[in-house]
Amino acid sequence: MANYFRDYANLCFEAFGDRVKHWITFSDPRAHAKAWHSYNTTWRSKQQGLVGISLNCDWGEPVDISNPKDLEAAERYLQFCLGWFANPIYAGDYPQVMKDYIGRKSAEQGLEMSRLPVFSLQEKSYIKGTSDFLGLGHFTTRYITERNYPSRQGPSYQNDRDLIELVDPNWPDLGSKWLYSVPWGFRRLLNFAQTQYGDPPIYVMENGASQKFHCTQLCDEWRIQYLKGYINEMLKEPLLSHMQMVTEIVVPTVCSLCVLITAVLLMLLLRRQS
Repeated sequence: MANYFRDYANLCFEAFGDRVKHWITFSDPRAHAKAWHSYNTTWRSKQQGLVGISLNCDWGEPVDISNPKDLEAAERYLQFCLGWFANPIYAGDYPQVMKDYIGRKSAEQGLEMSRLPVFSLQEKSYIKGTSDFLGLGHFTTRYITERNYPSRQGPSYQNDRDLIELVDPNWPDLGSKWLYSVPWGFRRLLNFAQTQYGDPPIYVMENGASQKFHCTQLCDEWRIQYLKGYINEMLKEPLLSHMQMVTEIVVPTVCSLCVLITAVLLMLLLRRQS
């Protein structure tokens, strides 16, 4: 199937590449790397476009930020969600926490090898770096805490994570049972992706709210508020920009002021002695 998708992508590049300069391979990835390499070797020099991937992930907020177990569970939630596909592209392999947890659970189930596939060195090298930008879909947030009891269900993506997802009853609910409006989680996810994957260009691909009521006329105030909240969070200054500003502006300015103050104090001291 990966080769079939590569062939389909090549057809698209050939037919539309003179006009289309931004390509998104998947929102549910399977064969992204083959399409990226095909564009990179055959079409990029002619068409000067960009190829990225689109991944969907909700934000996971620890229930208790002072509890290391909750912090680890929230990190695990994000790595199993976004890191599952982003980490191979930006680091060349699955997140270590996925390999550890799935490997351990596979052994407990009597399997001789992990249910999580293992990349060969050639595959790692082939996949790593295959994205000119990161597309990000995001809709809502969950509070995350560690699951401290064994699951009674069989092996699955949900059970491998060993965590519990919770919602705040005060969060505005929307048209779908799983969807709550939590704008602040959006900015935290953007900051996480920015710092986790080396500050790539990030394009927001998916976001929005479902129909809440059946109306005979326009009545989507809840959608207006949802979009307004999420767009405002997206427009806030990213974390790395603040860090860069501190590094490039604040630190040199403070150092210069310290030197200036030291010089003034030294002059005053010399005058007093004379």
